[in-house]
Parts: sequence; C-alpha cells; structure tokens
Amino acid sequence: MNIGGFKDREVYVNLTTGNIEYRPINEGLARKYIGGRGLGVKYVFDNGPQVKAFSEDNILCLMTGPVTGSRVAMSGRLCFVTKSPLTETVTDSHMGGWTAARLKWAGIDNVIFRGKSDRPVYLYIENGQANLRDATDLWGLGTRETIQRLKERYGENDLSVACIGIAGENKVLYAGFINEHDRSAGRGGTGAVAGDKKLKAIVIRASQKGNMPTAANEADYKPAVQAGLKAIMESPVTAPRKGGLSVYGTNVLTSIMNEVGGMPAKNSQYSHFEGAEGHSGETVNATLLVSDNGCHACPVTCKKEVEVKEGKYKTRVESFEYETGWALGSNCGLSDARAIAYMLNQCNEYGFDTIEIGNALSVTMEAYQRGLIDEAVQWGDADKMIELIDQAARREGVLGNAIADGAGRAALLYGAPDMAMVVKNQAIPAYDPRGAQGIGLGYATSNRGACHLRGYIIASEILGIPEPTDRLKAEGKGTLLKIFQDLHAFSDSMNICKFSAFAENADLYADQYAAMTGIKITADDVLRIGERVYNLERYYNNLSGFNRRQDDMLPKRFLEEPASGNSEGQVCHLDVMLDEYYGARGWKDGVVPEEKLRELEII
Repeated sequence: MNIGGFKDREVYVNLTTGNIEYRPINEGLARKYIGGRGLGVKYVFDNGPQVKAFSEDNILCLMTGPVTGSRVAMSGRLCFVTKSPLTETVTDSHMGGWTAARLKWAGIDNVIFRGKSDRPVYLYIENGQANLRDATDLWGLGTRETIQRLKERYGENDLSVACIGIAGENKVLYAGFINEHDRSAGRGGTGAVAGDKKLKAIVIRASQKGNMPTAANEADYKPAVQAGLKAIMESPVTAPRKGGLSVYGTNVLTSIMNEVGGMPAKNSQYSHFEGAEGHSGETVNATLLVSDNGCHACPVTCKKEVEVKEGKYKTRVESFEYETGWALGSNCGLSDARAIAYMLNQCNEYGFDTIEIGNALSVTMEAYQRGLIDEAVQWGDADKMIELIDQAARREGVLGNAIADGAGRAALLYGAPDMAMVVKNQAIPAYDPRGAQGIGLGYATSNRGACHLRGYIIASEILGIPEPTDRLKAEGKGTLLKIFQDLHAFSDSMNICKFSAFAENADLYADQYAAMTGIKITADDVLRIGERVYNLERYYNNLSGFNRRQDDMLPKRFLEEPASGNSEGQVCHLDVMLDEYYGARGWKDGVVPEEKLRELEII
C-alpha cells in the first residue's frame, strides 16, 4: 500500500465460526473514503442496506484513520460503525482516550466483526495478531469490573480495553462502548450490536515506542503538525488553561445556551431552565472538579473528572459533559450536579448513551405529567431516575423496558408519540432548534438521527466560529450547514477530534493529511471527500427506506410551540432551511439522485 499512516492490516473476525483473517486495506477505497467514518461507512454500505441490525449479517467495524496514534493533535479517536438498532440507519460513534492509538500501535488499522458467537467472547490484540478468548466470566459484569479484571489478567501498562456493560448485553437499543478512561462511543447502539453478537470487549496491548505511524512526507509532516497545534493553542475555545473548552470542558455551554434560550428543558416544553446554574460548568468546577484529563496527543484536557465525596450520591467519575448534564439535568427538571454525577457513573457502568436515556426519562416524566402512566415519575426526582436507570439496564418492568428502547418507542408505548423529541428515532442533544435555527436543520438532516456533531453549526450561531451568524435567522443556514457537515465528515474519516474544528480549518486538515499519506489534496478536496462520505451515508439510508422529505422532519413541538426565555416566541422554520439545504446538496426531497452519486464517484 502506497499511503503513509496506515499499517495496511485489517482484522476480519467471524464470531460464528471463530475464524480470523488478516487483509490489506484496499488502496482505492482508502483514497476515496480516507479511513475512520468514511471507510467504515463504505464497508457497512457494501455489506448491504437491507441487513438487520440484530442479525449475523450485520457487521461492526472499529476504524482508525491515517493520522491515528500520530503526533497530529487530537488524533486519538476510534470510530465504531454499524447499522443501528435504534434508528435502522447507518451509524458511527467515536471514542476518545488511547484505545485507537493503541490499536494502531499494535500494528492494526481496523477490525471488522461479523456473525454471532454462541458464547461470550472478547478479542485480544497484540503485535499485529488477534485472537478470540472466552468471556463467560465477564458476562454480566459492569464496565468497571470488566476492565479491572482484564487489567489484572494482562497488566495495566500499555493496555486499553473497550467493553460493553449489561445494557449492551441486554440489547438496550442505545447501549455503547466504554473504555478504561470513561470515554464512550455512546450514540446509535453500537454496544447493543456487540451484545447481540456476544462480544464483551476488545483488549489491546501496545506501546507507543517504535510503533507510531510513519509519515510519507517527513519534510512537510512536522510543519503541518506544528501549524495545527499552534491553531489549537491560540484558539479562544481550545487554548490550554485559557479557552472555555479547556477550563470548563463541554459544560462551558450550559450557561451560554440557557442564557440565550437555546437549552431544552422538561422534555423541550421550555427552552431555558431556572435551575441550570446548578449543573453549569462554573458550578461543577467550583464544587466537584478533581482532575482535568485529556486524550492521546491533545493539549486541551477537556475531560473533567468530578467527585461527590459524601452522601447518597457519593461517586467519582469522568467526564461531566454538557450533554450529560443537560440530558439528566435541565431536560428532566433537575439541577443537582451531585445527583447527575451519580447517574453519569451509573450510565458509564452500564454502558448507556446518556443523551438517549435522559430523553427517555424526560418522556416518561411528561407521560406522568399528562396522566398517561400511573407510576409516579416526577420532574426532578433524582432517586426515581436512578431507580429507572437500573431497571432499564436490566430491562425490568414496563417502564424499564420502555426506557431501554429509547425516547421514540417509549412515547409510542405511552400513547403520545408527539412527546418524543427524536429524529429517525434518535433523541435530540442539548440545543433547542427554536433558539438556534441551524441546529434544527442539522438534527433533521443528520444521517444517524438527531445529532449535533454531524454538522456543528452551533459554532457559528452561538460561538461565532469561523464567522458569526444570526441564530434566529433561517436564511443561509442550509448552505452553511452543508459546509459544516462535509468538513466534519472528513475530520471523522481522518479520525481526529471534532473539537479541532474550533481552531483548525480545511487547509490545515489538507496539509496534515497530505504530509502523513503522501497524497496531495487541497481544502476543496477536503470538502469534496466529506461530501462523498455524507452522500454515501444518505444513499445507504435511502436504500434502507428513508426516502421521503418527512424522514428529515423535526418534532412538531419545535415547529409549533413557541420557545421561552431569551428566545421567547420563536419556533423553528425548518421548511425554509430544508428547501435551501436540498438545493445545496442537489438532493430531491432527501433522496440522492443518480447524477449526484456519479458526480461524487460513489457509483
């Protein structure tokens, strides 16, 4: 393979037969789809859009990119790609820490699982080799005990473990993977797919020494890395110990979004919450913060480890994110950061996506508010939330099972599907589309269901990056969102942290990619490759049955019920933005036409 950065070694694991094969990477596909998300989506696409998520035929891909494990800043991301049991779309979910770097240092780029084991297993990787080992003694354990037992078995040094908890084992539809640093690949149900396959964990033993990926163009590599790092060090968002993301983590956004009336509260019945200060970044830093942690090759250290030292919520956990604080906090009418930290620890132990379970809980609370269920689930009742999280992980009881299937299915069971703040059955994150118009379009057109990370247009609407736009104006957002989506599709495929985009641009990405791989590209190429990835995902979804404008629709609450707070009276003007967006994409009511597929060399 004539592309720098890769080890040119993929592991194909058939869990049904136990057979393991090693294959080189297809160079043509790597040039077109880069790696990470893009190449993983291509593998899932080629496996067939009609495949069921819980079937032997579904594949689960663990993907790195060409810069993974290198000195490129923020290059420690691992991408999980599969067909989602929650949305029935293609999905990808990303994990930080050192798991991805160690996979690359172990001499392996990607791992692709197929089939189903008849007993619990885990995959052990070291020195370019992989083998399946019995996990019967680990099945039924939480993520922390699983990781601890594997550390005792193999030693703590140079070891990384990505595993599922009992939520994944019980096929909770939004279960994810957790690693030894509490980093989560949370969204879309990748952990549920692993649980269906009886795959408990991936264990990787590798050290950095002598194993970092080799750049094809060493003369350009160091300057490209330094330029990217310089941008990160100087950004008002990412600058170490100065930028808001570094000082407060993602939780810097709680006060900002609440102040503008852009943070959903009580299942989006409101767009601000009077008690939000109780779980804000400022409050958490002042009362609970014990450590600032980071990931491979990252100076930002946005992961905030917190500790509740006494009382019934006593816990220590990493990381108290904005999304988690909102989902389990304001979204559920709760302001107590201590209780939220305890529930975050629960979710990490069970292997939950905190965004989805927070929304499933808030739907349940609204159902009780409306008199649709008899069991009392009051707004802000932390102890009841803790009880229901336990029940959902084990799929116990009517409410436990309802919550385990996600917000959309829970609302349907309760008899009021309009209560579900979901798109394609995935629940919304912590931004209210009535207070920031563009993010509503982002939710609607995300290929993996409601998501802020497909195209983080909040950067412009709220933070003014790279340029400020009026958050309440719909015009222009369709074209702008496309740019964000294409840029992020590229960075997810190169497999660097999304937060790099607060400081870096397409030119810097192009320079880093070119220096590492030896393939010269421009900023325009970055966006075109990202566009190819985004359209391939959309084409997969079209073939899976998502082929109507209605599939790109928001919950009626955002379109018809006015916002509160400093966005009072606003609704989301989706139709205006959707028309503009489809025009920019060249799509016909959400469907990719053949001419666009040919233009992008997808077919």
